[in-house]
Amino acid sequence: MSRDQGTQEFKRVRTPRRGEIPGVVEQIMGHGKLKVRCSDGHIRMTRIPGKMKKRIWIREGDVVLVKPWDFQTDEKADVIWRYTRTESNWLERKGYLKM
Repeated sequence: MSRDQGTQEFKRVRTPRRGEIPGVVEQIMGHGKLKVRCSDGHIRMTRIPGKMKKRIWIREGDVVLVKPWDFQTDEKADVIWRYTRTESNWLERKGYLKM
């Protein structure tokens, strides 16, 4: 009998910290820019930082975590995390994602 048989691996979901807002990608604008409908009711123009551009793919309908800029906080933000489908379902069940 294998040691891994019968055990489950638990992965912790990254929850929003102070100043971070979850949102859903509404439109891909090109050149690393996205329109995201945030859970606080604002639609923000976001950008994907270079280190994320090379590693992940973001599509319309994906749930992302954004950090608003220090200025223009209601208009612009940076994408800092993309959630998988199961992680976004967990966030919705726990009340983090209010749309």
